[in-house]
Amino acid sequence: MDQFLQHIVNGTILGGTYALLGIGLTLIFGIMRVVNFTHGELYAFGAYMAYLLVQVLQVNFFLSLVLAAALGVALGALIEFVLLRRLRGADIDTVMLVMIGAGIALQNFWQLAFSGVAKSINHPFPNLPLVFGPVSVAPIRIFVIIVAIALLIGFYLLINRTRIGVAMRASFQDPDVAALMGVNIPLMRTLTFGLGSGLAAIAGALLGPIFVVTPTMGDLVALKAFAIVILGGLGNIVGATIGGFVLGIVEEFGAGYISSGYRDAMGFLLIIVVLAFKPQGLFAAKERIG
Repeated sequence: MDQFLQHIVNGTILGGTYALLGIGLTLIFGIMRVVNFTHGELYAFGAYMAYLLVQVLQVNFFLSLVLAAALGVALGALIEFVLLRRLRGADIDTVMLVMIGAGIALQNFWQLAFSGVAKSINHPFPNLPLVFGPVSVAPIRIFVIIVAIALLIGFYLLINRTRIGVAMRASFQDPDVAALMGVNIPLMRTLTFGLGSGLAAIAGALLGPIFVVTPTMGDLVALKAFAIVILGGLGNIVGATIGGFVLGIVEEFGAGYISSGYRDAMGFLLIIVVLAFKPQGLFAAKERIG
């Protein structure tokens, strides 16, 4: 039972950052109908920005997380403005090829700028774990899950309780009518891609101090983000959030009770099972964003 509780805690902490990745990706697909193959590289970008700010420029750790997220939003908005806006109306094959090329270019740029050597990010939290009965958790991991949950709640409120959120959902449901009602559709698309990219970047900045930062760190993470979107149902933000936590817990149990070498395989095995019995995802809806 002690081991079971420990795996639940570890999986929940990891699932929180997975959820950030998943809702960022499903938001972009739900509103823009774009499969974002740069999502993993934006995750790596957030980690590298945290490294640059903390280790090189000696900026406060907590401020660095905010700045990394803001830079992720800016980079995402730039990608949308420079690439996707010019491809408006292009066929899906062209858009996918351009986004795959952008992802490859970004990954190679990270390697050119920071080398292929793994980087570590210092944090202000003590290394000794906090013990709660049979469960022990590193303070940095507690901080990560608190921030992740706060961001998930804040993002849900943004989409469902603000005028910007209404405009974004209207852009998804019927862009022509939304434009007639005064919604700036190009701006909403840029904002959507920027916000989704910012969520990927903050996930990277949060996990960077726990793991290591490498140019290819976004490859597997991008696949997991797509898996989370499949689990939750395309265009369903709540479903993507739940899917992120489910994937994190399944991976943790796979690593704990089978082998750490099968951690990643367990998540994708779950995807195969879900697709076999419910191809539309666990929480899919016909028209859903939010």
